Amino acid sequence: MLESKITHLTVCDVRFPTSLEQHGSDAMHTDPDYSVAYVVLETDSDAALKGYGLTFTVGRGTEIVVCAVKALSTLVVGKTLKEIIGDFRGFYRLLSSDGQMRWVGPEKGVIQLATAAILNAVWDLWARVEGKDPAKLISCIDFRYITDALTEQEALGEVIKDCLEQMLKEGYPAYTTSCAWLGYTDQQLTQLCSEALAQGWTKFKVKVGADLQDDIRRCSLIRKLIGPNNTLMIDANQRWDVNEAITWVTKLAEFHPLWIEEPTCPDDVLGHASISKALAPLGIGVATGEQCHNRVMFKQFLQASALQFVQIDSCRVGSVNENLAIILMAAKFNVPVCPHAGGVGLCELVQHLILFDYVSVSASLNNRMCEYVDHLHEHFKSPTIIRNAHYIPPKDPGYSCEMLEESVQKHQYPQGEVWRAIEQQGKQ
Repeated sequence: MLESKITHLTVCDVRFPTSLEQHGSDAMHTDPDYSVAYVVLETDSDAALKGYGLTFTVGRGTEIVVCAVKALSTLVVGKTLKEIIGDFRGFYRLLSSDGQMRWVGPEKGVIQLATAAILNAVWDLWARVEGKDPAKLISCIDFRYITDALTEQEALGEVIKDCLEQMLKEGYPAYTTSCAWLGYTDQQLTQLCSEALAQGWTKFKVKVGADLQDDIRRCSLIRKLIGPNNTLMIDANQRWDVNEAITWVTKLAEFHPLWIEEPTCPDDVLGHASISKALAPLGIGVATGEQCHNRVMFKQFLQASALQFVQIDSCRVGSVNENLAIILMAAKFNVPVCPHAGGVGLCELVQHLILFDYVSVSASLNNRMCEYVDHLHEHFKSPTIIRNAHYIPPKDPGYSCEMLEESVQKHQYPQGEVWRAIEQQGKQ
């Protein structure tokens, strides 16, 4: 089936009205509607082989990503899977560095989100066909611009371990963000935290950054609920200036957060380095990465000791290809990878990346965990499985991002049934 030719690419704007109940709300994104640009690659295979991919957005703007996917589609349609994986590094560079379209990037913003959606679909297609070996995976990485931090030979040296048995038995540790979105009431926080504790959760993340006194009150409430021995993290979603971040987090230090996530502008490497240095005596690390647009940004963060937790995202950078590079750089710099997964489909995708990190690279769970949000998994054919607050490795072939066709049709924007109903309610 490697000879299968990609004959057609379709892309849909699929949105879920999560803002109605404040799911996903934080200090910067107060009304997110979890959304995806959803890509399907069709082939001429007799087995009707298809590949499914997506990139995550929060509502308005998804239509722009859809346009970018369509613009890139001519670089994909007509190629065989064998052609692509035979020089996957070259194919990645073809998508990310087209001589004209790279001007609206390069390797950042909407064009990179579109690249991720297409590449995620290609990886899903490939994963449905065959297994992978380490050398083949390394050959998918574009090492351009990062050889001063990680060479191809060094990367091969990192991929030597095999710890699959433990993952199959116990799963990968997760933390929950679903209990403490910024728009939730105290009653919701209390109820959700109590339920999560009863389900075995021990690691909790709290959204902060809008109002200091409100943050102190909410962090105090949650710390009392979860107790002194469970883990607490805080997330400002890029809300503060550098000095403001240091002052604000210092005042939250009494709640003993493991990290402050995205304290300032996601592009400010030196600002994050200053925050990291200032908070180190308090035992608080800096976590960031979900808005880092490519491997070069991660290289700089790691070289500058600007973060203590690397937060890869399955859709922000150039799909698996680029995330492999980031995971391997993190291993070289001995910084734990704790993926971002706060969005529709992100848990389904990123579980594959974090399992690769543990099984084939780090073989460590020290200060490592993967985000989990308990929203919208019912719309996927192979939804994430959580058992005792751990990700259980998926067993279905592919990249786990195939959506149920009924869900896609109902939530397409603006013509889907769900959005037509919301429009009608607004007119009444």
